[in-house]
Amino acid sequence: MRIWVDADACPAPIKELIVRTARRLKIPAVFVANKHIGVPDSAFISTVRVELGPEIVDEFIAERAEPGDFTITQDIPLASVLVPKGITVINPRGELYTEENIRERLSIRNFMQDLREAGGITPGPRQFGQKEKQRFSDTLDRELTKRLKLQGN
Repeated sequence: MRIWVDADACPAPIKELIVRTARRLKIPAVFVANKHIGVPDSAFISTVRVELGPEIVDEFIAERAEPGDFTITQDIPLASVLVPKGITVINPRGELYTEENIRERLSIRNFMQDLREAGGITPGPRQFGQKEKQRFSDTLDRELTKRLKLQGN
């Protein structure tokens, strides 16, 4: 099992939680970005810097993530590729993407993008705070515990 992090837009408090979790559970975490990402030295933490360009980070993760892995991303199109492969996907606000909800999330995302491209004004993301950090922590812990039990650890 590996934790893949779409690190370009991942909030710093979430990165810190992932680092602590990876160290505690001895699970490799890979932070993928198209810019430098500072992470602490650890045998369980690594970074990959990819070229600049649309979807390069997403393509990198999609090509390498395997069933049983975890991915942290707010990119719904990436999540829609990973979930059917048996990869657990969580966004930085703690929402778990599943077979049951990913199509709806992708549809809403595409609708909002079409609306913006047509000149419509859409609300920006909600403020990220302690509540979102706690929800992410709870979801990550719950889903990792499930996965580890399935693997017999």
